[in-house]
Amino acid sequence: MNTTPYNILFLCTGNSARSIMAEGLVNDLSHGRFKGFSAGSHPAGQVNPLALETLQALGCETDGMSSKSWDIYAGPDAPKMDFIITVCDNAAGEACPFWPGSPMTAHWGFPDPAKVEGDDETKRAAFSRTAQAIAPRLRLFLSLPIDKLDALSLQNELRSLGSV
Repeated sequence: MNTTPYNILFLCTGNSARSIMAEGLVNDLSHGRFKGFSAGSHPAGQVNPLALETLQALGCETDGMSSKSWDIYAGPDAPKMDFIITVCDNAAGEACPFWPGSPMTAHWGFPDPAKVEGDDETKRAAFSRTAQAIAPRLRLFLSLPIDKLDALSLQNELRSLGSV
């Protein structure tokens, strides 16, 4: 059984909301089995405060979270990623970056809560809905017997969760 946490990188265009929330949720839900990271192909430069507020309301740690380029995880000193999941929404027409290398990859599209217009309550509800959509997929993923599945089966399971 693997005692070293698996590294999982969540990618999105701006790295300000969805990928940040996925990072915080996996770190909380995995109880140390996974170390979550997030980045963007065109980072916004700052995390959306409602993403942090949503994570904090769910009891997730948010210290040190920042909007950053996925390039920092491509260098020789970067942590080795076991899994990379893009969380941008195809319907929004966002360009999802390609990740070279050997990590298992999947796409789990979620609508961008940062694009929701309206009053603060409407925006908070959008962020809450997104977190509520991400969490069940992560729970399903975390329930997989990762150490017992062959690579092809694990890759298929990871990708099939994108349509849950």
